[in-house]
Amino acid sequence: MSHRRPARIPVITGIGAIAPSGIGAEAFWKSAQAGVSVLGRVTREGCEQLPLRVAGEVSAFDASALIEERYLIQTDRFTHFAMAAAQLAMEDARLAHGDYEGSPFSVGVVTAAGSGGGEFGQRELQRLWGQGPRFVGPYQSIAWFYAASTGQVSIRGALKGPCGVVASDEAGGLDAFAHAAGAIRRGTDAIVVGATEAPLAPYSVVCQLGYEALSTREDPARAYRPFTSDACGFVPAEGGAMFVVEDETAARSRGAEIRATVSGHAATFTGPSRWDQSREGLARAIRGALEEADCAPEQIDVVFADALGVARADRAEAMAIADALGAHGLRVPVTAPKTGIGRAYCGGPVLDTACAVLAMEHNLVPPTPNVFDVCHDLNVVTGSARPAQLRTALVLSRGLMGSNAALVLQKATDTPQ
Repeated sequence: MSHRRPARIPVITGIGAIAPSGIGAEAFWKSAQAGVSVLGRVTREGCEQLPLRVAGEVSAFDASALIEERYLIQTDRFTHFAMAAAQLAMEDARLAHGDYEGSPFSVGVVTAAGSGGGEFGQRELQRLWGQGPRFVGPYQSIAWFYAASTGQVSIRGALKGPCGVVASDEAGGLDAFAHAAGAIRRGTDAIVVGATEAPLAPYSVVCQLGYEALSTREDPARAYRPFTSDACGFVPAEGGAMFVVEDETAARSRGAEIRATVSGHAATFTGPSRWDQSREGLARAIRGALEEADCAPEQIDVVFADALGVARADRAEAMAIADALGAHGLRVPVTAPKTGIGRAYCGGPVLDTACAVLAMEHNLVPPTPNVFDVCHDLNVVTGSARPAQLRTALVLSRGLMGSNAALVLQKATDTPQ
């Protein structure tokens, strides 16, 4: 007699978005499907004289209205985003403490982060230099750390299940989903997962100026134009998204709405700025994600591109899509909504993931703002949103240091699989 446990399927039941284009999944989607660009001049204090002119700032975020004071004083802006987005995701999933109270360790947290708490760290270091060590607060030891968001979301929500943080470059946003899916398959009922970033403090911006791929153009409409002959790099952004990923059976048993299935993921590494080599690495990641999802290339209905905005990188991505998807790669709709909000590092691919779920729910491919004259063999959606029957979405991400990742999402079904 076989005692093998039935397969546990990871599904998304809640989405919380904090983006330059709006707070909450509904506001984020409204802007994305309309093709709105909110890129603008950098206004953060201390950045006025720096060469970075354009970014995607989260301007409508009031941390004090969303997060308790005791957490605010010990955390950085990137963690404020994470806590607020996690709360929105749990509310969207209608996941309350009582839902899993019979097993207090059945809900965990996984986040990804690239830069950590730059704003908090800069403030405390300025106090150290200007006033002396006695003026440095005790939370400096933890608030800057890239794992701070996982810890604080866990503590605030009393989430005692498996927790972790992914540090794998910008692609870590997608890799976090692989960790969440793995935890679900191993027996955890739910994982709060995602990534948020706040890279627009002066010290953080100075560090980013070392990236050759960073755009320093002054015109917001021309500063981030991937897949065009005018590509000049990417525009950074704040924000990100958090999700509730659950075991499908557990989610259905508590009456949760299934929004999408996390079907496949794969990752590779090709080295810093080796964009020509990223063609092979990204194609291999796509094939791996398709294999894990048991999905044929022809089943992909939309691709959310990495869209770095560097000519060599854009060409490599276009060729990787063709390599992995074959002739279908020339026809499948490709979009990059991030050109309207900026590239939020680890938060970028999770915002794309949120957009992919919403696109499948609405059967609408959002456009790629500020991009019109595509110069690669890609079916890039430009101008306005394109209606389409969307059942399976492919989300791509690459990091400046060489990570590549692909994630396959499938539309929720009305009945258990």
